[in-house]
Amino acid sequence: MIDESKRLEKQAEKAKVRKRIQIKVDPDHYEYIPAKKQIDYYDNDAPMRVGIYVRVSTDDIRQTTSYELQKKYYEDFVNRHPRWTLEKIYADEGISGTSLKHRDAFNEMIADSKAGKLDLIITKSVSRFARNVMITIGTARDLARLTPPVGIFFESECIFSLNDESQMALTFQATMAEEESHIRSRSMETSLRMRLDNGIPLTPKLLGYTHDIDGNLVINPEEAPTVKLTFFMYLYGYSTQQIANALIALERKSYLGNIKWTPSSIIQILRNERHCGDVLTRKTYTEDFRTHRTLKNRGNRPQSHYFNHHEAIISRDDFIAVQRLLDSSKYGNKSILPELRVIDKGILKGFVSINPRWSGFKENDYFQASHSVYKKSEESDTANQDTIQIEVEAGDLDLRGFEIARSEFFDSKTQPYIHIADKEIRFNSVCVRKFGTNNTVELLIHPLRKKFAVRPTTNENRNRIIFSKLDDGMYVPRSISTAAFSDTLFKIMGWNTEYKYRIIGSLYEKENELAYIFDANESEAYIKSSHYPNSCEEDGTIHSQPFTPCGNRIRAIPECWVENFGKPFYLHNKSLHALERQSESEWKLRMEGQLYETGKKINVTPYETLRSYIRQELSSVNMSEETNESSDQQN
Repeated sequence: MIDESKRLEKQAEKAKVRKRIQIKVDPDHYEYIPAKKQIDYYDNDAPMRVGIYVRVSTDDIRQTTSYELQKKYYEDFVNRHPRWTLEKIYADEGISGTSLKHRDAFNEMIADSKAGKLDLIITKSVSRFARNVMITIGTARDLARLTPPVGIFFESECIFSLNDESQMALTFQATMAEEESHIRSRSMETSLRMRLDNGIPLTPKLLGYTHDIDGNLVINPEEAPTVKLTFFMYLYGYSTQQIANALIALERKSYLGNIKWTPSSIIQILRNERHCGDVLTRKTYTEDFRTHRTLKNRGNRPQSHYFNHHEAIISRDDFIAVQRLLDSSKYGNKSILPELRVIDKGILKGFVSINPRWSGFKENDYFQASHSVYKKSEESDTANQDTIQIEVEAGDLDLRGFEIARSEFFDSKTQPYIHIADKEIRFNSVCVRKFGTNNTVELLIHPLRKKFAVRPTTNENRNRIIFSKLDDGMYVPRSISTAAFSDTLFKIMGWNTEYKYRIIGSLYEKENELAYIFDANESEAYIKSSHYPNSCEEDGTIHSQPFTPCGNRIRAIPECWVENFGKPFYLHNKSLHALERQSESEWKLRMEGQLYETGKKINVTPYETLRSYIRQELSSVNMSEETNESSDQQN
């Protein structure tokens, strides 16, 4: 049933609204004030300060005609409007429209608009203005918010940015302009891939070469000696700065035709594989069509390597040697090919010497070097070193099941240990005190058994490192940088670079010989406490985990430690008896490792040949004595 009172109330409200609308305005007490006339491109009566924007995307000579015609056309265009004043033609030549980078004229035009110098911007089309939706729409809106607003007229599309009805059309045309640029970018990428896949690499001009009529690289006899001198001087021991100084003194020209040389320009020559006759494609790539940012290709794009593509100026072996020098120079290495040595006898058999300043050797090189000193029967013993046979006599106490407790469970501060983190190694004070004043040591690694060793050495050892420093009359531990070797080390051990590792070592000492050996199979890892719980609960049962709190980190021990206290008694005894039975020749800890050749042997140009060529080329100039002395010292 309808409530009669509510119906009558609603009708009364409607009557009030009708009465209010039907009220007549007294013209004697009312004045209408119209809004200011909005700027309209089609209104020729309003004075306009006009800016013209023209752009061509390349600096090709054929584009210059288009560029000049656009300027002339719009000059006449403005002159046909009597109340318009041409303030300036803003022109970008040879600049992409997908970003604002290097678009100096465009940026100047926007700055002038914001400074109140322009009322109207005219351009040929949306694509000429920009090929980026965000730039086109964002700029149009920014200019519309100015006081007074500045409009943009896109002639080809007949769109005026201050017209509300044109916003959808402008957004659509801006999207089309951007997508057109995207399609062209993909087309260029496809074209490049087709060239590379069909054996047609791009070979732009470079120092030492010119192009023949077929576009192939041929040696330029006037420039090639500069390239050869650069490589030979670097192999001989000159720094990139010294080489740059020499080329300036010789007035040698770069491929750009100037004689301004810098260390970076020298490195560009030394890094270019085309000087040894090869071509490596796609060393860099463009991130995307909007930013045009060039990035180094680290496997992000496919590459092709063409060997012996053209005549070489320097040998491939010299080129490889220079690359190894450059790769290791940031770690302080001065040698072309440092030696990889493996110990073939004694306690340290199978250990390979580590050069912490060399990044050229990889994990496979260390494994092969260690394998090389073992016979097949010994390799099987190495793999099953924990398998033992026990012989006991009647009445002997059976100690099977008994274990020698691990020293890690006791006061570790009195134990010798090594801390290993990503890019750093540090020994503790116990190791340092044992070595005394001899703080020059050699690091060794046994990749098969995953062990480290450290032993004293002399300054003549090319792999020497300083592992302690004098502080208040006492030798204290010093951090050892392993930036060149760290990645290889962690791969050999199968470690996580985000963790820190600690290994307690065993001292091997006899007469004047000593060394510490650290078994990485018994290493403890220190992990951020937020990553792991101390225990886990499953079906109501709490399971033990090999983790214990340690400050702001968690100390993670090997999982095998959870079920035992240490090494079985007889296995421990076996290792002690093996040491006792070793003869003097088998014991030796100071034994120098034998040289191990890794991979293909590199035949670098002999020093005498390098010296002769360098002296011949530099005979016309007087290089400083300091430069020559520095070179001799490095060799």
